[in-house]
Amino acid sequence: MGPLSGQGTIWLALLIAAPLAAALLSVVSGRYARPVALASIALMLSLSGILVTLVAQGPLRIAVGGWSAPLGIALAADGLSAGFVAVTAVVMGIVMLSALPQFAPRGDGETGESRAGYAFWPLAFFLWAALNAIFLSGDLFNLYVALELLTLAAIGLVAIEGKAETIAAALRYALFALFGSLAYLLGAVFLYAAYGTLDMALLAEIAEADGATIAAGALMTAGLAAKTALFPFHAWLPPAHSGAPAPASAILSGLVPKASFYIAVRLWFDVLPGAAGEIMPVVLGALGTLAIVYGSLLAMRQERLKLIVAYSTVAQIGYLFLIFPLAGGSADPQPWAAGAWTGAMFHAFSHAAAKASMFLSAGLFLHAVGHDRIDGLKGIARHMPMTAFAFALASVTLMGLPPSGGFTAKYLLLTASFAGGQEIWSAAMILGGLMAALYLFRPLGRAFSRAGEGAARPAPVSRLLQLAPLALACLSILIGIASAGPYDFLQIGRPVSAEEGLE
Repeated sequence: MGPLSGQGTIWLALLIAAPLAAALLSVVSGRYARPVALASIALMLSLSGILVTLVAQGPLRIAVGGWSAPLGIALAADGLSAGFVAVTAVVMGIVMLSALPQFAPRGDGETGESRAGYAFWPLAFFLWAALNAIFLSGDLFNLYVALELLTLAAIGLVAIEGKAETIAAALRYALFALFGSLAYLLGAVFLYAAYGTLDMALLAEIAEADGATIAAGALMTAGLAAKTALFPFHAWLPPAHSGAPAPASAILSGLVPKASFYIAVRLWFDVLPGAAGEIMPVVLGALGTLAIVYGSLLAMRQERLKLIVAYSTVAQIGYLFLIFPLAGGSADPQPWAAGAWTGAMFHAFSHAAAKASMFLSAGLFLHAVGHDRIDGLKGIARHMPMTAFAFALASVTLMGLPPSGGFTAKYLLLTASFAGGQEIWSAAMILGGLMAALYLFRPLGRAFSRAGEGAARPAPVSRLLQLAPLALACLSILIGIASAGPYDFLQIGRPVSAEEGLE
């Protein structure tokens, strides 16, 4: 990556500074918090669009303050990081717009001075800043700092309503996050002790596949797996995501796990591709497979819609980690690795939009009927057709059916699996798709069933509010329909290990 000269250097920094400023402004703006939030969302969408335009011309790398690594802080952007920034902007923007009626700013609406109405906006903008910092940072320690800010903001969103069960879920999340933070930080310390730098570009040039480096990578990966809620570190996710308010759940499930997964991908494909060996990719693939099966089985057993969607997240995270066995474990070139790498990113993008749509839909159902029990949603599609259709479109993505982004992702992953002679991972993906169809058919069947005895009699819900989950669900489908553009964009600055595989 070459340095970005001239006025263009400001855009990478603004993508982190702007949401931080918005978070601080939302604390002190009082009854003007609504226009501050709207202006900030518009600004962040514009900045993300500018970044995509710049990266389309080639990868970017800047030294903040003019201090080059290892002394300075490096920010970098390529097709992968810019893609995550853009998806984050769209999902965060739509979710936060849908949250305006529920979390009315102070002095505006019924929420008044409530804790939730006061805290949601700064927490959401802090989380947005942390996500962008993770996607743009070129230093492993700065990634740690951003990851901690992300975790603190996410914990605050889980407990924002102050209910006993959500506070307990937030505490459980904090304990898992603490383990993840300590493991990641210890691994980073090992790397710094061995090489005297944590700049990813420098480490990629000098890191060796010795015992200390492999141990450091293993520790960092374990910490990231805990923060991503990869099986068996998933226990915090369902109560945290299902107990939070719908807009918070949409952000937590759609975006937060992707950040730690993104770091894991950068760690192994950009920094330590030669240290992966044969065991690590298989272990991560096995944990991903167990996540798919276990999360799907538990989703089938749930009677509440938000819990079904939450356990579905546990299962869908498993697909992401199949990237490691499909693109690693051999010293020989693996031409199918590029398909596996790109397929995992397509899954991350489409899942972010689909899962945010599902949680917003579940929140609207809950608002309309007063609960989210499956048996109480009979015939609700007749009263809320836009929301029910949005949930159905998002389900198409999670099941991996055409023409969704989920289908494109699983097609690329399956192709890589068959090309590499690793049919066991193909079986896991096919089984996961069938199980997803089973646990999603229950709420869909109830929602689209004929109204009759026991049918839901919901309160009216604004059609404007129902546009938010529909827009996100359509985005998850559009990623598949217009897949050529995102596919080509992801190849900008793609690491060599994503083309030839991990060693």
